[in-house]
Amino acid sequence: MRLGVIDCGTNTFHLLIAEAQDNGQFNVLFKQRQYVRLGQNGLTFIGAEPFQRGITCIESFKKIMAENGVSKVSTFGTEALRRATNGQDFIQAVRDATGIEIQMITGDEEARLIHLGVMQAVPPFLGKALIMDIGGGSVEFIICSEEEVFWAQSFPIGVQVLYSAFQKNDPISAGDLAALEWHLEQTLEPLFEALRNHETPMLLGASGSFEVVEDFLVERKHHPLFSIVPVDDYYYLHSKMIASSLAERQRMPKLPAERIELIVVAFVLIDFVIRKAGIRQIITSAYAMKEGILKEMMKEG
Repeated sequence: MRLGVIDCGTNTFHLLIAEAQDNGQFNVLFKQRQYVRLGQNGLTFIGAEPFQRGITCIESFKKIMAENGVSKVSTFGTEALRRATNGQDFIQAVRDATGIEIQMITGDEEARLIHLGVMQAVPPFLGKALIMDIGGGSVEFIICSEEEVFWAQSFPIGVQVLYSAFQKNDPISAGDLAALEWHLEQTLEPLFEALRNHETPMLLGASGSFEVVEDFLVERKHHPLFSIVPVDDYYYLHSKMIASSLAERQRMPKLPAERIELIVVAFVLIDFVIRKAGIRQIITSAYAMKEGILKEMMKEG
């Protein structure tokens, strides 16, 4: 059985097509992402151009799924559609244009699915770890062991949100940094409270910003689904990225065009969490929410 998953994120729409196996695993057949940037005009309202880009993207995804013989599809909307006043209008427009039904999920459900996805990718570990999934509209944090979620919460501090609100200068100024870190200090207090009860020296990083960390710092991948990055190595890259101008980032060959503008605030966020949580090692995960959804779909049959 061929399954399709569409993730309608704040910045990026993802399509994943996989074939379910009899042993409960899946083979990924096709992956594509399109930089739709639904939150281009802010997260409270989807502007006319990103609205149409989103519909066009899902129309193209539908065509690809038909060409690949997908028999079952799950389509999910996250923070941008949760917050936008015309989010339901977008869902209806997609339904009218394609027949595809976008399911809205809560931040807590998103976190549960991320844990389910990440645990299929990362190596076995002892004790507890902190999963961090950085999106455009929200960031999900999950404190977990391999088998159990101890605490999880979604926060509306995605990179599009932080960039729009706090990065007024490029390179980012000391004032911008101070304002951003003060906001994180206040907003993430529930995370810090949870971390006081759970020691998590390992950070499991999912999604795009951690792909950048991996691409810059891992010369040769030893496993297709994860990479191990010492914190000292991360800080070598962090210093360079935080001090960079837009023009300098445009000249970085390993930095995807869609990340150039927003990567600085992502690195500020990663650094802040590393310091607060006492992280000593970063493990990047190739899997996140989409693969968690796939696992659920396979259980349902």
